[in-house]
Amino acid sequence: MNSDFPRILSLLRKERHISQKAAAADLGVAQALLSHYEKGKRECGLDFLVRVADYYGVTTDYLLGRSASTTGNLITANDIPEVSGDRERAQPGADITLTMSRKLLVNSIDIIYSLLGRIGNNRFSLKIVNMLNLTVYKVFRIVYRSNRSNTQSMFEVPDERACHYADALVHIEEAEAASLVKDASLDNPEISTVVIETDFPRQSPALLSLIKSSEAQIKKQVEK
Repeated sequence: MNSDFPRILSLLRKERHISQKAAAADLGVAQALLSHYEKGKRECGLDFLVRVADYYGVTTDYLLGRSASTTGNLITANDIPEVSGDRERAQPGADITLTMSRKLLVNSIDIIYSLLGRIGNNRFSLKIVNMLNLTVYKVFRIVYRSNRSNTQSMFEVPDERACHYADALVHIEEAEAASLVKDASLDNPEISTVVIETDFPRQSPALLSLIKSSEAQIKKQVEK
């Protein structure tokens, strides 16, 4: 059984604010059967798969988790906007993996900053920005110490403490951001696959691909 289909089937219905009863009626199945499909208790046939694709306006590749895009396109480096000042493409022998990952990261962060602007809560935004800054700081220190001859006097915090404290602070900022989310005064914009692809048509492939690849890594660890 395809493990992505139940999650995506349920996600599409909820993102479009359609009740399970209404979706079942539109798709010509019993609500109980649709519920089983969404929970992964039953496997649907090809006919139902095609009907769902037509109903939600997505491709079967997206429904089956083969593509991060609802259009079913397999995303390449050329599909993602160039990073400002990026000259990797012009450099012969450039590592395509690094070029692709850089584009994914920078364009995804641009979307995050745009969403923070819509929320318009400075305290919440600061928590998210601190998490990003601390993560970049930690990664840079790891790259920096890849050459043992690099002097540690560049940093004030000793190497044996820096990354651990950075991790701890990221968790603290995450906890405080989570508490702010529960605040009724926080204007949370609706975020969905449709919103991301509609509002950020050029950058959305980057974020959706990053989510998909990250979750694939996490699932591998869980299944070990």
